[in-house]
Amino acid sequence: MDTTIKCSQSSISKPPEENYEYYIEEQVKFGDKFHNRYIIRCKLGWGNFSNVWMCWDERDQRRVALKITKTAIQINDDALIEIKLLEHIQRCTNDASHKGRIVQLLDKFMISGVNGTHVCSVFEIAGVDLLKLLNRSGNPGIPLNTVKSIMRQVLEALDYLHTTCGIIHTDIKLENICIVENPSCSGRKNDPLIATIADFGSACLVDLHFCPVIQSSPYRSPEVLLGLEYGPSADIWSAACMAFVLATGNFLFPSHCGDRLEAENHLARIVKVLGDFSVESSREIFTLEGKLRGIFEVLTRNCDWDYTDAFQFAEFLLPMLAIDPNKRSSAKDILKHPWLKN
Repeated sequence: MDTTIKCSQSSISKPPEENYEYYIEEQVKFGDKFHNRYIIRCKLGWGNFSNVWMCWDERDQRRVALKITKTAIQINDDALIEIKLLEHIQRCTNDASHKGRIVQLLDKFMISGVNGTHVCSVFEIAGVDLLKLLNRSGNPGIPLNTVKSIMRQVLEALDYLHTTCGIIHTDIKLENICIVENPSCSGRKNDPLIATIADFGSACLVDLHFCPVIQSSPYRSPEVLLGLEYGPSADIWSAACMAFVLATGNFLFPSHCGDRLEAENHLARIVKVLGDFSVESSREIFTLEGKLRGIFEVLTRNCDWDYTDAFQFAEFLLPMLAIDPNKRSSAKDILKHPWLKN
């Protein structure tokens, strides 16, 4: 399985006039040095709020990822919150077992550009994201043993974030989980891939929320769709949706960002799979048989799965997809599920 990191070649092959994406506001170019140590090598990615560059760290003699935010005040404020949360995660414990599960902040600094000040964050190179892995596989989904390995690691990271750090990621999805091949893998004892949760730009504390609407649309939990309070269990719902996409190549609840009508359509898709509920009855648990049958039928009819695999996978997903967030299983509890151990 190819997990090689590839740079954007277009970022160093065109002048700035022809490739504005490459030259963001502070006019970054190949070979520039930042903070007296990070030398720009190529572009790794870009988004609405920042660009990410692969750099060579002259001091530590290694490759790193440099994220440079755009200059809007709100964007810079959000970037500073992300930095504080990542520093909080690093202070929570000295237990090294979680360091490979959560992206590591290595450095931070500010730079002045022609349009203002940019917040810069330096991270370890985390590998390719799961969306790229899925697309490269050429199949509807990736092998179940690989899904189990990835989900086990993601749930371990979520358990650490929720119980030790008091942090909700709020945006668990394929694009925010990065993987690299495990150099110390030896037989069955170690996972062949190392999965790392990245992008804490939307994260919040369990007892201090920054935004009422969280999660990318297909991964959005019922309580968020209904405008109710959310907690760590929102991440668990998203993780279940992500596991389904990894295993099948399809969204369990296809949805798009949009207005209230789209939210209602999203809830209707959830009802179709898990059973009926309303605002008044949203805190009632449905029969195990009914919910299990809904997921099972999606896997066997729509995805053409073997009955045994479909039943076992549906049993794994079911506790993560409880409509009532208070009855949704925690990451710690899900890690005990036999499906992850088979």
